[in-house]
Amino acid sequence: MRFGVVRFPGSCDEVDALLACRRFGDADLLWHKDRDLDGVDAVVVPGGFSYGDYLRAGAIARFSPLMETVIEFAREGGPVLGICNGFQVLCEAGLLPGALLPNRSLRFVCRQVDVVVENPDTPFTRACARDQVLSVPVKHTTGRYYAPGVPEEQVVLRYAPGHNPNGAQDDIAGVCNAAGNVLGLMPHPEHAVDPLTGSADGGRLFESLARPEAAGSAGRAGFGIAPVA
Repeated sequence: MRFGVVRFPGSCDEVDALLACRRFGDADLLWHKDRDLDGVDAVVVPGGFSYGDYLRAGAIARFSPLMETVIEFAREGGPVLGICNGFQVLCEAGLLPGALLPNRSLRFVCRQVDVVVENPDTPFTRACARDQVLSVPVKHTTGRYYAPGVPEEQVVLRYAPGHNPNGAQDDIAGVCNAAGNVLGLMPHPEHAVDPLTGSADGGRLFESLARPEAAGSAGRAGFGIAPVA
């Protein structure tokens, strides 16, 4: 498995994401001005403050040259993981339903939370069991997910009772597209891949992507997922 981690101006979590990916496969950084994914099997859009969050979080990054290629890659069935600001970018790009709004508290939140695996049948959660609880950190100001009518099967992760840090609709922490090959989540699994940090639970997502049944052919098949039109 070869991961590609996108770097935008203002990204600040791309190195941690890169190191997390390298625990389970090969990984390289992808510069936002490039258009070539250079043969990667899975794309990670990391957290941070791309383009300073001007206009709104993720709004400018969505139009970067590399994102045009990432959108095409996703529509062909390639796995794409968006973390925090990456989740915001994927929503702005139309790859995921809904939007991320300011936290209900209107304050920055930074804490460890528990999330429950609602759907273990995705390329990102194959190494998890249904209802498994993962301990991962959150750190954001604009993380309140809102998407009226999102199908239950697209809810991949949900904040455990009492752990919703931002007022997200229905306690949704992570959601996938209808095809299942694009996942966005506000918690940061890349910061929870080593017991030294207090939890290694986040590694489950990267481990899932690295499994042979998730690799497919050039990262675009093998999930039982049809390409998105």
